[in-house]
Amino acid sequence: MCLGIPGQVLEVHDSAGLTMATVDFGGIRRSVCLAYTPQARPGTYVIVHVGFAITTVNEAEARRTLDVLRAMAGAVEGELGEPLPDGPADEEAEAGRP
Repeated sequence: MCLGIPGQVLEVHDSAGLTMATVDFGGIRRSVCLAYTPQARPGTYVIVHVGFAITTVNEAEARRTLDVLRAMAGAVEGELGEPLPDGPADEEAEAGRP
């Protein structure tokens, strides 16, 4: 299965001539290549597939997609190597808030 996962660019840096970024996937941080999304800056949300940001996406869409992926349990673990932590919606439900 091919899965693109949304994440937020935290910092951009150069690595051996490649533009790279540290990207946060709802609590999991990974190094990602920005060769296909050179416009991405800190704060930008990107869709990442096999270590490459392949497009940008708005924050609302990124959050919706992360919520769906959390609900799919093991789908993300294969791509990121670990499950996504509970998100803000899960934490509010556990605290008894709507």
